[in-house]
Amino acid sequence: MSRDLFIKNEFQQKWVNKIENHKASLQKHAEKNDLNSEFPYENINWLIDEGYTKIVLPKSYGGEDATPEDIILFQETLGRIDGATALAIGWHMGVVGQIYQEKLWTQDLLDEFAEEVLNGAIVNRAVSEAETGSPTRGARPSTHADRDGDHYIINGVKTFTTMSQRLTHFLVGAYVPEKEALGFFLIPRESEGLSIAENWNMVGMRATESHDLVLDDVKVHEKYLVEVVNGPRGNNINPWNLHIPAVYLGIGQAARDYAVDFANEYSPGSIDGVIADIPAVQQNIGQMELELTTARHYIYSV
Repeated sequence: MSRDLFIKNEFQQKWVNKIENHKASLQKHAEKNDLNSEFPYENINWLIDEGYTKIVLPKSYGGEDATPEDIILFQETLGRIDGATALAIGWHMGVVGQIYQEKLWTQDLLDEFAEEVLNGAIVNRAVSEAETGSPTRGARPSTHADRDGDHYIINGVKTFTTMSQRLTHFLVGAYVPEKEALGFFLIPRESEGLSIAENWNMVGMRATESHDLVLDDVKVHEKYLVEVVNGPRGNNINPWNLHIPAVYLGIGQAARDYAVDFANEYSPGSIDGVIADIPAVQQNIGQMELELTTARHYIYSV
């Protein structure tokens, strides 16, 4: 298929093959997880054990220097197999990739967190809120961090915290009054006052367990105020965010594959042969191919 045209090197081929060879296991619980809003723990643990979550680290930190283009390819492949798994792990890949490519943190923190990732840590940003939406558009979060000596005390609730029950660390966006700016705090999940409100019950992506993150007087050392952002975050171009449309592209490809398989097998009593022989069905399949090809070439050209 056209995705294979974009495989350029042995590293990419290795990971595409590894993911596809594990397809049956990755899909094993997908339907049950979606019906019951249960997180695909087995899939995420397999990706961690295989070293997927550390490939976005630079080689100097023990990673493999994976690029946004690499991640687009791998996330599309995962998305075709299980959308919830792909979307969930993609956030970790994008967050870590950006942090280390742009060196957003101090050297000491980069060194410290790289060791955590090598040992299986996974992270996501906790940004959105029910009242204010996403700070990427300039809204001030209601979650706030107040100075207390050499610590900050953080209170608030974050929505859409994908992978909430499996994350080892949260990058929490909070308003810091003393700096009059948005700050991001790196917070381990075992921190006192941090809890997950199990309220994720949506129509789509049910298995991502994107529950609310609740912060009740969570005490964080000033060292872990890792980023201070002045102005809307949406003004910054971040190619690592392409992991999101890559997943949706994979889901679209899976939908096309399902439709084609069905068309080649379904034979109603009103016709001879299968519905794939009907010109109107063939035209619709061709339209799907065109849309997918256009989307794929566009995302990879970006």
